[in-house]
Amino acid sequence: MSIRALNIAGTGMLAMQTNVEVISNNIANMNTTAYTRRRTEFNDLLYQDLRRVGSTSSDAGTVVPAGVQLGLGVKTAAVYRITEQGSVLSTENSLDLAIQGRGYFQIQLPDGETGYTRDGSFQLSPDGEVVTHDGFLVEGLSAVPVDAISISVNQQGEVFYKQDGVTDPQSAGQLQLAIFPNEAGLEAIGDNLFLLTPASGDESTGVPGDTGFGTILQGFLETSNVNVVSEITDLISAQRAYEMNSKVIQTADEMSSTVNQMI
Repeated sequence: MSIRALNIAGTGMLAMQTNVEVISNNIANMNTTAYTRRRTEFNDLLYQDLRRVGSTSSDAGTVVPAGVQLGLGVKTAAVYRITEQGSVLSTENSLDLAIQGRGYFQIQLPDGETGYTRDGSFQLSPDGEVVTHDGFLVEGLSAVPVDAISISVNQQGEVFYKQDGVTDPQSAGQLQLAIFPNEAGLEAIGDNLFLLTPASGDESTGVPGDTGFGTILQGFLETSNVNVVSEITDLISAQRAYEMNSKVIQTADEMSSTVNQMI
C-alpha cells in the first residue's frame, strides 16, 4: 500500500513541478510584447479495479453499486495558450503596430516558410524593407525609399510614405492578417513567432477591419496578457500542492518503516 502511495505522490510532485515551470515562464515574459500566458491542465491516470463496479456480487444476481477503484496519480495533459487580447501601449513609433482584435502578422522566415506573430515592433532594413527585430520580412509590403520623411499606416493596414517635395503620399503595400480556427494549436518557435500546425487548422487571410479580423493601431504595441497577481497566487497554490505531495511520500515512508519494524 505504501509503495502505491509513493508512486502516486511522485506523479503529483512531477505534475506540480511542470506547473511551476509554466508559471515561471509566464512571469518571466510579463514584459514580452504580445506574449500570451500559458495554463497547465492535468488529467488523472488509470485506475486499478480492486472490485469492479457493476460486477455480480451473489448467485441471486445482485450488482456491486460502487466498487473499489484506486487511482494511480496525475499527469500533465496539456499546456494551453490563453489568447485573450493584451493591453495596448503607446510608443509614438511609426513602425510599432498593434492588432486590435483577431489576427496575426505574416512574416517571411529565412527558409521561405511563413511565420505568424502579434508582435508589431517593426523596423526598416538597410534596403528600406519593413522587417522584424531579427530582419525577417513582413509580407505584403514593398521597400520604402531612403528619402521618405514619414510613414503612416491606417486601420485597414494600408502603408503609405511621404517624400520631401511630393504632395501625395505613396503606397508601400497592404498588410494582411491571418486567423486560425484554433489559435492555441499554433506551434511557438520563440522570438514571438508561431508556425502553422494540423491542430491550428488552415489560415484564413484578410484585410484588417474585414469581418472577423482586427484593425491596426499605428504607434502602439500589444503588451503581455500575463496577470502578475494571478500568477503569484497560482505559484503559491502549486508550491503548497508540491509540499503536500512530498508530505505524502514522507508519511508513506514512515508507514513502510513501521511495518518493517513489526516483521
